[in-house]
Amino acid sequence: MSKVRVILPDGSVWEAEKNVTPLQILERWKPTEVERFLLAEVNGQPWDLFRPVADEEIHIRFLTFDDPPARDAYRHTTAHVLAQAVKELFPNAKLAIGPPIENGFYYDFDIGRPFTEEDLQKIEQRMKEIVAADYRLKRLELPKKEAEALLRQAGETYKLEILAELDEETVSFYQQDGFIDLCRGPHIPSTGRIGALKLLNSAGAYWRGDERNPMLQRIYGTCFPTAEALQEHLTKLEEAQRRDHRRLGRELGLFIIEETIGSGLVLWLPKGGFIRNLLEEMWRAEHLKRGYQIVYTPHIARTELWDRSGHTQLYSDFMFPMMELESQKYLLKPMNCPLHITIFKTETRSYRDLPIRLCELGTVYRYERSGALHGLTRVRGMTCDDAHIFCRMDQAEEEFAAVVQLALRWLRLFGFDEFTVKIATRPTDKFAGTLEIWDQAESIIRSVVDNLNLDYELDVGGGAFYGPKLDIFLSDCLGRKWQCSTIQLDPNLPLRLEVNYVGQDNRDHPVVMIHRALFGTMERFMAILTEHYAGAFPTWMAPVQAIILPIADRHLSYAQSLQNGLKELGARVEINSKREPLSGRIFDAEAAKIPIILVVGDREVRDGGASVRLRGKKDLGYMPLTVLQQWIQEQIKTPKLDP
Repeated sequence: MSKVRVILPDGSVWEAEKNVTPLQILERWKPTEVERFLLAEVNGQPWDLFRPVADEEIHIRFLTFDDPPARDAYRHTTAHVLAQAVKELFPNAKLAIGPPIENGFYYDFDIGRPFTEEDLQKIEQRMKEIVAADYRLKRLELPKKEAEALLRQAGETYKLEILAELDEETVSFYQQDGFIDLCRGPHIPSTGRIGALKLLNSAGAYWRGDERNPMLQRIYGTCFPTAEALQEHLTKLEEAQRRDHRRLGRELGLFIIEETIGSGLVLWLPKGGFIRNLLEEMWRAEHLKRGYQIVYTPHIARTELWDRSGHTQLYSDFMFPMMELESQKYLLKPMNCPLHITIFKTETRSYRDLPIRLCELGTVYRYERSGALHGLTRVRGMTCDDAHIFCRMDQAEEEFAAVVQLALRWLRLFGFDEFTVKIATRPTDKFAGTLEIWDQAESIIRSVVDNLNLDYELDVGGGAFYGPKLDIFLSDCLGRKWQCSTIQLDPNLPLRLEVNYVGQDNRDHPVVMIHRALFGTMERFMAILTEHYAGAFPTWMAPVQAIILPIADRHLSYAQSLQNGLKELGARVEINSKREPLSGRIFDAEAAKIPIILVVGDREVRDGGASVRLRGKKDLGYMPLTVLQQWIQEQIKTPKLDP
């Protein structure tokens, strides 16, 4: 039998029999640590520990739960355990999909009715029994025709639909005990390696997210190697529910979404509107300081524009249906780029004029499936803090770097200091331009992040159709990652739309465009801020910064005088003089998450000043008027962008 050359993580080289499994290598290399590892990486590909390797030479390393591919395999295997439990308890259930997701997994089933809480309890109990049985997983590879016969006999119509879309002549299944599922894998070695699991909830989900398809029932769950880690995560979930921006948005008067208006379309209420306007004013001021020019564009444009830009060919799935007015066809704009290009082209531009930076808080409309909509984080009408930089290729790296630095400084201004950077490369199917242009653009982005000493991950195939991009994910107070700023380098759209400048040779040359947003969208960023601060916004950002509570009617005149004086200092101050007990009004102010509570009574009227309480029930006691005024000015000061 021929041999396999094995290069181990420590650089040592072994020989092994052909079709050796990673588990056999691991048992020989680190026999006392076998249980610690869940998955292998063979020649750069995630690989089951129990799957034979046929290559003549393999570079191998072994992965634990701390490694993302192994963590995904762990969660995916737990999803298979969920599917096995459901099939045993509900034999007529049909399987759809069951992927790993961040911090857990889900599986979609067609059982003809919603799952009840009692159902979930029974399913979870059966899952724990399957884990305790420690069934080994097996990978089976079948010719496509045999796979089709197997799935047809089992009545798995959704799996048959998935199978029909696979190009491979041989497909893989994974089996544990008597349960078998069409799946690419990889998986962990056995069900017994799952430490602790919990089913969270169930919800309706359209097959493939399309409301024209059948409604399935999705069960969400989570799993961790230890009960302690699971409990820590469940505690975080409880805290996340307390911070849910959808509930806080209505309670604090920030925003609402009403079905009479339309799903995914936001109504900003006065307090939410105030915060948004404050952020927009800061945004405009910072951009004007940095040489950007503010523009405004309409919400619709004729279809010819979107045909030329390539959106109707490459982005049509996310665009609203066409409308016809006076024999002309129009589309709601999904992006601002083609309109900014039109502004750029109103004049002949010289190489000396570049770069030109146009910016706009532009509202765009994208068709998201109803099942994907979620509060402010996934909407159909959104305001992008959009900007487009038109520059020469020799300016692109410097301009791109400046935007990355601005984005990081901008996000730090709002209290975020942990970021993940991802570079999204050329899509595998629909993209504009040549491979050579894409390679050049991706090289520029990599050079920028290297020069800025930023760690980054690759999102292979995740770029926009017109160019690669850099995405910045921020981490909130619960450690959750949110995609926020996005910066795209685009040499292709200018070519399609003939966006040129006149060079030193008096000839036309295509510009390079940088598309960028710092907030991402105003809606999504508001959701992030609300959940990060649990609605208790920093004093400088809060719609109401202070509230004055006169103890009795005789103190109202002084309260009004104090309010006027603080307003002159720039503070946003209200008075609550309702004929209710003081304790009840303090409770209301805390519930409204107002940062500063000023109580005034006989002493405050006599001596001037106020008794001060901070949000969170911290009592600072009495402050004389001059001290109070200086302190308030310090509290309400708007932070400045880092240099």
